[in-house]
Parts: sequence; C-alpha cells; structure tokens
Amino acid sequence: MTSISLSTGSPLTHATDALVVGLAPGKGKRPDVVSPRIATAQRARLAEAFAAVGATGKSGDVTRIPGGSGVKAPVVVGIGVGSVGWDAEATMRAVGSAVRSLAGTRRVSISLPLTDDEQLVAITMAVLLAAYDFTAHRGKSVRGRPAPVRNVTLLLEADPTPEQKRAVKDAAVVADGVLLARDLINTPPSHLHPAELADAAVAAVTDLPVDVTVWEVPDLERDGCGGILAVGMGSAHAPRLVRMEYAPKGARAHLALVGKGITFDTGGISIKPAANMDEMKADMSGAAAVIGAVQAIARLGLPVRVTGWVPTAENMPSGTAQRPGDIITVFDGTTVEVLNTDAEGRLILADALGMAVAQKPDLIIDAATLTGAQRIALGSRIAGVMSNSDDARNRVCSAAEAAGESAWPMPLPADLRASLDSAVADIANIGDRFGGMLSAGVFLKEFIPDRQPWVHMDIAGPAFNDKAAYGYTPKGGTGAAVRTFVQVAAEMAEGSV
Repeated sequence: MTSISLSTGSPLTHATDALVVGLAPGKGKRPDVVSPRIATAQRARLAEAFAAVGATGKSGDVTRIPGGSGVKAPVVVGIGVGSVGWDAEATMRAVGSAVRSLAGTRRVSISLPLTDDEQLVAITMAVLLAAYDFTAHRGKSVRGRPAPVRNVTLLLEADPTPEQKRAVKDAAVVADGVLLARDLINTPPSHLHPAELADAAVAAVTDLPVDVTVWEVPDLERDGCGGILAVGMGSAHAPRLVRMEYAPKGARAHLALVGKGITFDTGGISIKPAANMDEMKADMSGAAAVIGAVQAIARLGLPVRVTGWVPTAENMPSGTAQRPGDIITVFDGTTVEVLNTDAEGRLILADALGMAVAQKPDLIIDAATLTGAQRIALGSRIAGVMSNSDDARNRVCSAAEAAGESAWPMPLPADLRASLDSAVADIANIGDRFGGMLSAGVFLKEFIPDRQPWVHMDIAGPAFNDKAAYGYTPKGGTGAAVRTFVQVAAEMAEGSV
C-alpha cells in the first residue's frame, strides 16, 4: 500500500525523486504554473519549459520535463487542471495518470492548488487507486517490472490540520477497500471458487467488529435457497452464502448490501461464446464490492448498522447442471422457470435479497455485473441504477457522484413485467431482450416488498476495464461500487439518507 504524508515548504526545494505541479491555460501558448509557494521568476521558467514540450494546461493533460536549475527534483510532471473551477474527476484522472507514469519512482511529491479538504481527499484517493499493480500470479515476468510509487507527499500551503490528517487517513481506508475488491476480481477462477471467496470475506474483517456467517450446502438446503443451489449444482465447487454483520452500539440506521458472487460464469448449459470468456472471473465484482465496503465501513467505525450479503456460486455446464426449462423455488417461496441458465446472477440474488428483506433494513442496495445490456445502454464506465423508489435511487446516484463514481438513474417500466410471465411457474428468469438491463431489474424487484426501499446497481461495464489503464483506473478489476457503498453508509450515519 502506498503511504501518503502531508508537508509544507517550497515544492522546488523539497527532497523528492519526482515533483508533480499544476498547470492551467495561460496567455498565448505558455501554460501557467498554478502550484502554490513557487516564486514568480521560477514559475516563468517552468512555464517556458513546459511550453517547449507542448504542455497547454488543459484539464487532464500530463507532461514531463527534467527538473533543471532551481528544482531539486530530477523530474517535474505537469498536470492540466483547466481554467474554469475545480473538475474533481478530471484532476483525479490527471493525478492518476501522473502517478502511474512514475512507477519505479521511490518518492513523489505533489503540489496542487487545493482550497478545501474535499479536494485533498480526492487527490489522496487518486494517488492510492493509481498506485496499484496485481502481481500475485506473475512468475518470471515480475522481474524488472516497475513497482508502483510507494511514498507520496502532498504539499500544502499551511501546516496540515488534525482534520486534514484524519481526512487523508479515512480516504486511505476506503482506498484499501477498493484495492481489496480489485485483488479479488483479478484473482483467477482457478484460485477463487465460492469457498475461497467466503474465506476472503472472513479474512477481510479479521480483528474488526464484524460477525461473519457462512452457509454451506446443507444450510442452503435447510433455508430454501434454491437459486444459489441451482446455479451451483453444475460445478464441482459447492456454492456458499456469506453474511457480514457490522452492528456498532448506538447505530440508528440499517443498510443492507448485496453483491453478486459468480466466481466464474460459463453460462451453464446456455453456454457463452468462447471469446473473452476469461473475463467472466469478474462476475463476482458485486460481491467483491460488498466485502471491500464492509471492511472499510467497519475500519472507519461509522455508526450505522451494515449487513453485507454475498451469495456465491460457480456457473458450470455438466451432467448435474440446471437445465433450461427447470423450475426452482427461491428463498421467499417464489417459483422460477429457468429459461436461460446464463441469466443466473438474478437467481442467486433472489435468495440473498429475500434474506436481506427479512431483516427489514432502512435501505437495501445490490450491486451486480448482471447484464450485457447495461454496457450497450451506458457504456463501460457508467453504472445503471434502478429502484422501487425514485427518492432512494436519486440518493444513491447522488452518493455515487459525491464518491467519484459514475452512475445514471434508469427506470423499471411496469410493462416489462409481462415479458417475465411463465406458463408453468410464478416468473421466468428472462424477459424481452430489448431493455434487458431493465427487465433484469424488474425481475429482482419481484422479491422486494413495496415498502422496502431498494436500489439495484448494474455494474457490468464499470466493474472490469478490458482496455488500457486510464487515469487512476487499471486494466482489469476496478472495485466499482465500493466508494458508493461507503458514501451511502456515511450519509446514513449522519442521518441524511
């Protein structure tokens, strides 16, 4: 984990291996250096050097120059902060790109014009999320691979206050939760079956005030969790259900988090095409988000009760796998006709949602890599957010924005329910292929009472980056939804949600 420290003093004389400064568009072709505590003459010299290599100061630009005369750091990286207000996401991505580009550098100092603690937290988060590399399963190829930056100093205009120190410390806790989720998502399916995912949930909260209960097959049979059992019956690796209970004294609100935990999804008998099937190790990203968020919430000591639910199975084709046309009975007694075994995530969620509902929490949020239709509708970086309550949906979207995650409100059209009608059971597991993200949400809504506030986040796109790294986001697992979950918990603790 990268360490973050706060300091003051002139950026130009600070002992570091690389200095990151802010640039804004200036007059003509020369950018303005906007980092504090740099003398006017030195600003001009730096600006000329950056202009010579094409730096403009536009939001998100990243440019590197040698330190030169008067600058102790051998390398100076300029990041564009733009000229109109504070664009948190653009600045975070620029900081992230700079930190990633400096892999192999031992010490980095960052000097940016920060006017409030929220900006300090955003920069801290960008640094910690950018300094990530998953090497657990590399052998020879790890040799000579530049390690992520491990020591970063944020240079302030004045001595850091206790509040600023606490804000940075708390941001690091949340970042740890995101990085844990990334590690779980990136772990190959050969090393992360349902039992191992359950073990990871237990390990994540060791020495924290969180009680963990794990359901194995006999327990799932006893409690009627037919969805989890049906999805897992084709695999040699038995399914599990995990409950993570954080209940601090004095908590007045109760948040339930539910995460889809398919450790590998072949599609079952309705098998997927071979192309890109390796990415189906990420079909447990919702579960990873729940585990990472519960860990962070407990470490922060937020005064809110949080129950995390992780239903987990491996969806495999075999002689014991469920078949298209099977009928199963889920936790709340609903019978489901399985028309497509690749629509399996909603089946395990049905059980977990039913169990969450039984506790009558103030709010249930589930996160799942549920549909390819989500990516078609919203692309690879924006989660689709659906709910049985406009107020709950809007509040979660607002929390996502505050946390720095992209989410967009989507409807649950009542007319789509008819497409889920079954001739032989209470409901079918697939409906009209048009609006597939929405019909999946409508299916989940079937297991939520009208008076129970519930929000569904389809994170199929943002959970896994199958392209090149960008900003503070690596290639592979991203840890999507962890920051949103923690933000919602914090707001509930404050009584604002």
